[in-house]
Amino acid sequence: MDYGLFFYEHITPDESLVRRAGRVLAQGETPYQRYLLFETRGFGKVLMLDAEVQSAERDEYIYHEALVHPAMLAHPAPEQVLVIGGGEGATLREVLKHPTVRRAVMVDIDRELVEVARRFMPEWHQGAFDDPRVELAFADARAWLSEHAELFDVVILDLTDPVGADNPAKLLYTREFYELLRSRLAPGGVAVTQAGMLLLDRYQVHTVLHRTLREVFPYVRSYRDWVPSFFLTYGFLMAAEGADPASYSPGVLEARILERNLELRHLDAPFIEAMFVLPKDLKAWIEAETLVSTDAQPFYLTPEGEARTG
Repeated sequence: MDYGLFFYEHITPDESLVRRAGRVLAQGETPYQRYLLFETRGFGKVLMLDAEVQSAERDEYIYHEALVHPAMLAHPAPEQVLVIGGGEGATLREVLKHPTVRRAVMVDIDRELVEVARRFMPEWHQGAFDDPRVELAFADARAWLSEHAELFDVVILDLTDPVGADNPAKLLYTREFYELLRSRLAPGGVAVTQAGMLLLDRYQVHTVLHRTLREVFPYVRSYRDWVPSFFLTYGFLMAAEGADPASYSPGVLEARILERNLELRHLDAPFIEAMFVLPKDLKAWIEAETLVSTDAQPFYLTPEGEARTG
């Protein structure tokens, strides 16, 4: 008989993952979300937000490298970087690996969760919150962008999925929000966002965001990576105005990685290029999508995983 504490994480209404948990390190509820940080044998510390795995100690570098570096490397010299979300501090950590960065602003609405990460998750942030180049703002990202007219070379959206009709995050995925975001990009700037799971029957976060971004940006590119602790392939989207951000000239990626002396555990130049190669079915789903998320009819997922607007 196998005894212990087990957590059931519902991936879809029909599939779940069972995770064996050890010691609980922190748990609680902020004004914005419920959190649980516990130890596991397989993935070390695991952070769950609203009953969904957000990040795991032993493979978080895969997700965070994939989110950050393709966009940072698409820019010849990113100096001003904005991170929206990213409360664990690992997104900041990866941004700060680029020696060109002079200033990195992180805007997160949940001060309490950031303090939990600062105290209990040093493996993630590795001191990034205290780097002199970093500015922390605890605010609603949309309101902050509206009030600050400064321009950024790279904007990174590390947000939770818009689950629930009352989830305020759904207004960070609309056409109007992306228009505001575009106005805050410097010439040659690049934006990147996490863009949901890519399962055979659960891919609409990705396709709706792709379709919505195309309403605003002339260049939108999907890419993907396998995240072991998620037990699935995860999607990302990169967008730009002036040129296709994924059209790297031969040798440019490798040269920029070497010039910036980037210490990457997961990515190298050939793999970054390969992440943008999409399977035929995913390309078909993207092309078939017609739903555009707007402020009047924002897209969200029900807790059961159904896509709705309103």
